[in-house]
Amino acid sequence: MSNSDPRDQLVEHLPAMRAFAISLTRNGAVADDMVQDTLVKAWTNIEKFEVGTNMRAWLFTILRNTYYSSRRKANREVADVDGVFTESLAEKPAHDGHMQMTDFRKALGLLKDEQREALLLVGASGFSYEEAAEMCGVAVGTIKSRTNRARARLAELMGLRDDESLEMTDDATMSVISASKVSSF
Repeated sequence: MSNSDPRDQLVEHLPAMRAFAISLTRNGAVADDMVQDTLVKAWTNIEKFEVGTNMRAWLFTILRNTYYSSRRKANREVADVDGVFTESLAEKPAHDGHMQMTDFRKALGLLKDEQREALLLVGASGFSYEEAAEMCGVAVGTIKSRTNRARARLAELMGLRDDESLEMTDDATMSVISASKVSSF
């Protein structure tokens, strides 16, 4: 048997490896995947096996290490079933944001001074309507009206429909555009 290829012995240990993998994972499908991974690792690293030593012990060591490696990896991974986390990691191309920011700045510059001031105080700076009204020396209703008219005019100038959103990377800019983004209502 000393002249035989150690790869020939791998099949003999499959039932014991599967039983061990099931005892570790408590899941037949995952256990089968682990046994397969173990066989691939053993096959590709067969030159590291010392002929004459215990093949089963060597395979079980590989299987056990595979199991614990997968557990460590699983602990670092985040379950994202709905894709919500993944969407937050996605990044739009920078040039889209730059082009829309340029359009936004032009549109903002076309607003009446009072509307732009109200929008920047409430939307971008995060002041409440009451605080903005006090700073401007006008009634709260006036600030609300100016802010609402400014948002509507910006959307019109930028060609945005009600069901369409402006893709910006800047939260302050988004709060200027969208009344729903402002937390000070």
